Amino acid sequence: MSDESQSRPVNNQYEMRDPLTQYPRPPFPEQPQPAPGLDAKMVPEPDHGEKSYQGFGRLKGRKALITGGDSGIGRAVAIAYAREGADVAIGYLPSEEEDAQEVIKLIEAAGVKALALPGDLKDEAFCTGLIEKTVEAFGGLDILVSNAAKQVFQESIADITTQQFDETFKTNVYALFWLTKAAIPHLKPGSTIITTTSINATQPSETLLDYATTKAAIAAYTEALSGQLAEKGIRANAVAPGPFWTALQPSGGQSQENLKKFGEQVPLGRPGQPAEVASLYVLLASQESSYITGGLFPITGGKLM
Repeated sequence: MSDESQSRPVNNQYEMRDPLTQYPRPPFPEQPQPAPGLDAKMVPEPDHGEKSYQGFGRLKGRKALITGGDSGIGRAVAIAYAREGADVAIGYLPSEEEDAQEVIKLIEAAGVKALALPGDLKDEAFCTGLIEKTVEAFGGLDILVSNAAKQVFQESIADITTQQFDETFKTNVYALFWLTKAAIPHLKPGSTIITTTSINATQPSETLLDYATTKAAIAAYTEALSGQLAEKGIRANAVAPGPFWTALQPSGGQSQENLKKFGEQVPLGRPGQPAEVASLYVLLASQESSYITGGLFPITGGKLM
């Protein structure tokens, strides 16, 4: 494989390509970052669809809230939703302001409304406020994407502190509970809730004990929630990514040694790029998926769940 195929930007998501070489493959350089990490400091930089995603109006007039919308998968989903015609609010940590402002500009460039909502998902009041502020700014809420997550690599359970365990559960599970509980009264028939679980829900990494446990909880939570909401005409589905090239990985989600070979364990031999999952979130938010609820959708580069 040539260096050119490793670095060539994807400018048209519909052009046929070999998925083995469409994006960079390992090995990658060591690149430690403090949590929560910034996309702009990654080598190579992730592709969120900034140049490639083309919208077709599938979400025109809808109002969406995406947690973790500043970077990674959340950023790609925010770009896609905006280009599909939705107004988009993003929740993110204050330390991620640099990435968040880039996303806000991309949303506004699509001709829709953007809303930046910095804060900490471990705070119940902040989660409730995310819903309230989105409804106030946009006049409603139609799509809730719970995507933000905390992931910390630890070799042994002995290295996991009670504080880390608590913060992982509050970020990944408690926040989902607080957000959906606050959102449901505002959701009308046809609305959707999309959660982000992981391949770790069924194939847990031994070095991600607390993270994997939360992802299994999210999968079960989403399935149970979908049953409650079906009679209201509200759908709930979960996306289960495998190894994706996001700032979560170099900022403590993986060891630097593991990062060098990140993604090589899946059949496609490379990590996924955020742009490669955005269209699935679009499908699950759109009317095209009207008969889909309670589903778990793996996007893992060929590794079976």
